[in-house]
Amino acid sequence: MTAQNYIPLAASILKKESESLILLASCLNESFNQSVKTILARPGRVAVTGMGKSGHVARKVAATLASTGTPSFFIHPAEAGHGDLGMLQAGQDTLLAFSNSGQTVELAGLLQFCLRSSIMVIGVTADDKSILGRHSDLILTLPRVGEACPLGCAPTTSTTMMMALGDALALSLLEARGFTLEDFRLYHPGGQLGSRLLAVGDLMHTGEELPLANLDEPMSAAILTMSSRRLGCLGVVAQGRLVGMLTDGDLRRHMGPNLMETACSQIMTANPVTFTSGMLAAKALAVMQSKGITNAFVTQEEQPIGVIHIHDIIAAGVV
Repeated sequence: MTAQNYIPLAASILKKESESLILLASCLNESFNQSVKTILARPGRVAVTGMGKSGHVARKVAATLASTGTPSFFIHPAEAGHGDLGMLQAGQDTLLAFSNSGQTVELAGLLQFCLRSSIMVIGVTADDKSILGRHSDLILTLPRVGEACPLGCAPTTSTTMMMALGDALALSLLEARGFTLEDFRLYHPGGQLGSRLLAVGDLMHTGEELPLANLDEPMSAAILTMSSRRLGCLGVVAQGRLVGMLTDGDLRRHMGPNLMETACSQIMTANPVTFTSGMLAAKALAVMQSKGITNAFVTQEEQPIGVIHIHDIIAAGVV
């Protein structure tokens, strides 16, 4: 390897870390199942802790748990003994503690408090005979593999395994709770992720904006309704049910001397594409693009409750 070429080293590090994850997957045992069941059964939250690099992992795991339906927070093990123990609810919470060696001295006071307060402890460590291992109700054991660091010192492989194990735990809980896309959208209203999770109901035009006409209504009246709503479409209803749809394109295709006297039923497209208000806007966009349409009605039990336009979806940043 030359001084200018670090690719072989980088590749070997990535290979070592990926191999550690494969090994970790093969080491999963009943303790993992029991950890999931324990968290589900406990009435409180999951307090996630760790010191140093393990602490950074713990913060991320706490955030992932919280965003996927498992209430959780990060507690700093050193700050815990200076008042932050008050964050914990005796007999209700679960402590998820990360320490590769299991000998992190800052964890000692926190672990003793959990023991006195009937707080379940799930330890993530490579040494089940360590301080953390001995004081844990359940242990998620990390396989003993060397760090990917060329010096064998910097936490690399160990923190990668911790992060991945935290993800596996969070997503197993997500599955167990029946956490849905709608739930996920509720917790992620902001940013690009929030726009991707917008529902049709968040963007549709409703109420007086709805352009509607009856089956036997002449086009002279229907065109006035369509023009005043400025959505480029018209819903045709019978006894409150949406039975057809007219667009600007339909008017152009049927232009003729008798258009104004023609009933909506003779020009409309029957059984048009419709969406529900709960459908993801991204999915609606894909349908509209595949069918070459720019707008569609939103219905509830066959009754029109809104109109969604492709421009509204794109303007909201849904891609």
